[in-house]
Parts: sequence; structure tokens; C-alpha cells
Amino acid sequence: MTVSSTSPSAQSSATRTQTSAAVSVSSETALPTSETKQAILTQPLFVYNPEYIAFLNKSLATRSPEEILEWALISLPGLVQTTAFGLTGLVILDMINKIRNRRQLAEHPVPLIFIDTLYHFQETLDVAKRASEKYDAPLQVYHPQGHDNVASFESHHGQELWKTDADVYDYVVKVEPGRRAAIENNAQVLITGRRRSQGASRAAIPILEIDSGVTPAVLKLNVLADWDYARVWKYVQENGVPYNVLHDRNYKSIGDWHSTQPTAESEGERDGRWKGEAKTECGLHKDYFKMRANYLAAAKKRKLTESTDFVLVDSEEPSSKKIDS
Repeated sequence: MTVSSTSPSAQSSATRTQTSAAVSVSSETALPTSETKQAILTQPLFVYNPEYIAFLNKSLATRSPEEILEWALISLPGLVQTTAFGLTGLVILDMINKIRNRRQLAEHPVPLIFIDTLYHFQETLDVAKRASEKYDAPLQVYHPQGHDNVASFESHHGQELWKTDADVYDYVVKVEPGRRAAIENNAQVLITGRRRSQGASRAAIPILEIDSGVTPAVLKLNVLADWDYARVWKYVQENGVPYNVLHDRNYKSIGDWHSTQPTAESEGERDGRWKGEAKTECGLHKDYFKMRANYLAAAKKRKLTESTDFVLVDSEEPSSKKIDS
């Protein structure tokens, strides 16, 4: 799938009508089989441009998140969910499971990917396991390339890399594993948990957007873009969604243990992340190519072996660890 920046629409009027109708999905509309999905991924690439995405967003704005997800499952090839098991990601996982149950699908319909930075709270690892088991969703775990434990990682990169070079840290523990996961899963559309109420660079995100070069995926699907924290939390409570117990200790947004703090009631949702710094994103939603260039420059300066480069993506052996529920 590729992106066209040209102004002419990538779709005919007839196709637009079909797509608009597809946003309103009936229970009789069949989801593509695994064979069909593979066939789609090997066909000539789809083309999206800003005009067509704007058209889709206008249609999607009137639909519920669950309706959007069901439409995406039918209409968009290469769907992948990457989550750190924050509240929004868990809500999306619950909604996908409801669609699965309603349609009586034998398997979880979307690859579920977790980037283990090696510095997550134990509580985060616990909820990842609980959620994977509850929703019978096999979890693909990706680590920094060449390292699956802190001792190995720090023997190569040194201690507290997040302090000595935050951009290199983000690239090595989050961005590169995320890109590798996308490549290995043929990702073309990335389901995210970003919401406008989180502010900063997320304040104006649309439901469906063209990726700016973060991953091989061409589109990002921000299913809960217009929900606020209170609405997400209400859904969690009303639907019995498992969640990170740190939320009960005033942690609203949870990342690595070294850069996450609890927040006061009056503080913003992400104010506990990188407190006292200008930073607002971990790197997963930044320009991949700029971050890679920065990493390569730093690696050259430090004369590092590029064990963190995605050298294994063409290997027959997947680089993730799958945790079956």
C-alpha cells in the first residue's frame, strides 16, 4: 500500500459510494478469511491520498468506535494493533473481542503486538498477560534487537541510556522493534490508542490518517480519537476490562518506570510522562527516518556495533516471542 500526495482522488465516485456504505457494516457482511487477506496483501498496492482520507473521516465521524473497528476489519487490509496495554488499548482490545464473539470467529482477528522495552513496570507485564488470556489473543512480544533482558542491553548501551541520549533510547527500545513488528506482520494499517484529549501533538488527530513515515503501515486508525479519559475509564468499569493496577495509584498514563510518575487530579492525562521535560512522545509516533538517522549518527560516534538495526527482518525465523493465551 502506498500513499499518493497528488490532489486527484484515488477512488472513483462509485468506489466512494461503496466505501461510505461499508462504514455502516451489517452483521451479514463477511470478514475476509486468512487466505483472502494474504491474497489482498500480494495484489497491486492500494493508493490513498489526503482527499480520500478526508472523505472517509467525514463518514467515520458519525460511527461508534466499535462500528469503525468492524468496518476496518472488513475494508482495510493488514490491520495490526500495537499496544502498551494502557486504558485505551485495552478498550480497543475489548471491542475487537466483542466483534469476534458476535461474528463467532474462531481466532482473534487482529495481530496483537507488545513492545517490551525491558523497562516496563511489572504491573504492565501483568496486565498484558491477563488481557491476552481473557481475550484469547496470542501476544507477540518484541524486544530491542539482540537483547531480551536489561543486563544484556546495558552491557551494550550502558546504563540509563534514556538520560545520556533519549532519542537513541527511544529508537532502540521502541521505534526499531515497532518497525520490525510491522514488517513481520505485513502491517498496512496500525490501530492506535491515541486520543485528542491527550493534548500536545495528539490534539487534532483524525480518526484515520496517513502515516508520515513511522512504520511501513500506510495508515493509522485512531479509533477512540474523540473520547476523553473519563469516557475511557467509564467503559473499562462498565465492561469489566482488565487494567493496570497503577491506575488505582493515580497513574493516568503509563510508560517505562523511569519516566512515569503519578499525577494530581488537576494535572493533564500525560503530565506524569517525562515530567519536567519538553518531551511529549516516546518516538513511536515520530518520523522513523529522522530517528534512525539520529541513531546511526550516534552509533558512528560511539563506534557501536549495530546490533539494534533490523538485520533479522528477512530471516525465516520471526524475531518476536509469541505468548499464547
